[in-house]
Amino acid sequence: MTDTLGEFTIHLNNERKDTMNSSISKFVLLGLTNTWELEIFFFFFIFLLAYAAIVAGSLLIVVTITFDSLLYSTPMYFLLGNLSFLDMSISTITTPKMVTDFLREYKTISLWGCMAQMFLLHFLGSSEMTLLIVMAVDRYIAICKPLHYTSIMNHRILVGAVLLSWAVGFVHTMSQMVFTITLPFCGPNIVDNIFCDFPLVLKLACTEIYILELLVIADSGLLSFICFILLLISYTVILVTVRGRSSGGLSKALSTLSAHITVVTLFFGPCIFIYAWPFRSFSVDKFLSVFYSVITPLLNPIIYTLRNQEMKAAMNRLRTQHIRSRQTF
Repeated sequence: MTDTLGEFTIHLNNERKDTMNSSISKFVLLGLTNTWELEIFFFFFIFLLAYAAIVAGSLLIVVTITFDSLLYSTPMYFLLGNLSFLDMSISTITTPKMVTDFLREYKTISLWGCMAQMFLLHFLGSSEMTLLIVMAVDRYIAICKPLHYTSIMNHRILVGAVLLSWAVGFVHTMSQMVFTITLPFCGPNIVDNIFCDFPLVLKLACTEIYILELLVIADSGLLSFICFILLLISYTVILVTVRGRSSGGLSKALSTLSAHITVVTLFFGPCIFIYAWPFRSFSVDKFLSVFYSVITPLLNPIIYTLRNQEMKAAMNRLRTQHIRSRQTF
């Protein structure tokens, strides 16, 4: 083990020397740990199984909502299907690369591969952030204005809201990428994480990045914090409104909103911690990165299916239809 760590250190030093006087073509990812036994454990027992569960769970939700007319015509489930697709996509950007890196002695990613990873991660992450706000608005209208719910949250509005979330994600990531891709990188090229992210990559640029640091803090950290606070306020308004009407309605609203509050907290918590102080390195940062790229997408299907009777009923209907169709042949 000592020899392996020594060879790894020599490799990193060589990477630094080779790139100090020229533009770099790749980055070295340090990953979660340098301990081989821990990496094998993470590979076999955590991340590989977690990614398989994320894909299976998210696809199950998307397919169930798409092919069940009752759910597809319900605004909440239409938005949930899009949320599951975003969860699966975010995890796909990071987890397969992370899993394969566990089997490699030297974990590298090309310069443009790193740029693409950052672009897609923030594009989809910001889209999901916007979609969670839309889902909060949907719950507010459903609970506080039930008589006008179907007229307000019609299919045209829903499609427009989903397209808006993608547009917000594109603007968010491009506002940072347009400056990042023009930066000179001449070494070192060591990224102390499991994937590329703006704060870590910007620190490696061979130029002054103070303005870009402020941009990342405002564009990612402050935006995440403000959205999180607005969501909490919206949920509080819903609960207060329902409580003023009836105590029975309050318990029902709590049951409905508990899943949303859990998802929002799990998603925004790590983002706020990482991007509110993006250029101060904390040892817990890479584990929080794992949390919002692996753990949260894994928990979302569980939260929205295991405790949701309508989703279970829709899955049973699809299974029955599938069995009947097979019997006819």
